[in-house]
Amino acid sequence: METKEKKDAKYEKIVMIPTDFSEVCDNAIHHGVELAQSLHYNVCILHVINKETKSFLKKEQLSLDYVNEKLNEYKSRYEKETGVTVNTISREGSIFEVINEIAAEINAHMMILGTHGKLGLQHLFGSYALRVVLDSPCPVVVVQKRSFGNGYHKIIFPITNDLEVRQKVQWALLMAKLFNSKFLVYIANEKDPDLKNRLNIITHQITEIFDEKNVGYEIESAEKPGDFGKQIVSSAITHQSDLIMIMTIPQIDNPGFSVAGWDETMMFNEAQIPVMCINPTIIGKYYYEWITLI
Repeated sequence: METKEKKDAKYEKIVMIPTDFSEVCDNAIHHGVELAQSLHYNVCILHVINKETKSFLKKEQLSLDYVNEKLNEYKSRYEKETGVTVNTISREGSIFEVINEIAAEINAHMMILGTHGKLGLQHLFGSYALRVVLDSPCPVVVVQKRSFGNGYHKIIFPITNDLEVRQKVQWALLMAKLFNSKFLVYIANEKDPDLKNRLNIITHQITEIFDEKNVGYEIESAEKPGDFGKQIVSSAITHQSDLIMIMTIPQIDNPGFSVAGWDETMMFNEAQIPVMCINPTIIGKYYYEWITLI
């Protein structure tokens, strides 16, 4: 028989934050802990012991104990400052494999990934850095130096014909409940009448849910076809947005290794606006069941 403790652990909500102990990852931890505090989630801070870690320890004449000491410093600091439960994990292996292995093992509900931008993320997480985002079993918030502040009050919600963007709706409702968020529903520009009609149908379905849940929103259309990512970022800057919420677009014939150019433009935007990346899934029942209970 399953014990109460095991049942509680199964439904424990966790924000996972990988770190290489750099300044940008320190900001990701701070951002993630504050988000977890708002969500009433626990935090798991992960360090993957790879060749870079071993090279650093050897150069500084340090033992592997250094890794756990650093992780425990985070645990002590943030539990004291915020009251959030912080757990830590260190595991040897490849960064872009271990991160998502751990996320699946602990049933992480969200991941916070720190980066200096595309080149920074490539440096921090290896040449296949985007694979961390695209293979993640949970949404990933990509952050740079921008702080969490008072939460995600203004959110850009792009709509395209590429994916089932309605998968983002439950996450949008959660953010609206937590932060009284207002949304800019930003619609791609389509010249084809059939695609334009499909966009109108999707937009209507989404805004109908927002109306039912009393979620505030505005609708804005891209001025021209193409350069969708740049237009979204420009609009996000104009509206002083706190978050961009996107569905990622991995290629069907090569899952986990491709992402649309406009996705990359947004993930590593120069305005440093955090981007919540949600992977399309046909097995999303787990997430969409618990999130509707909040």
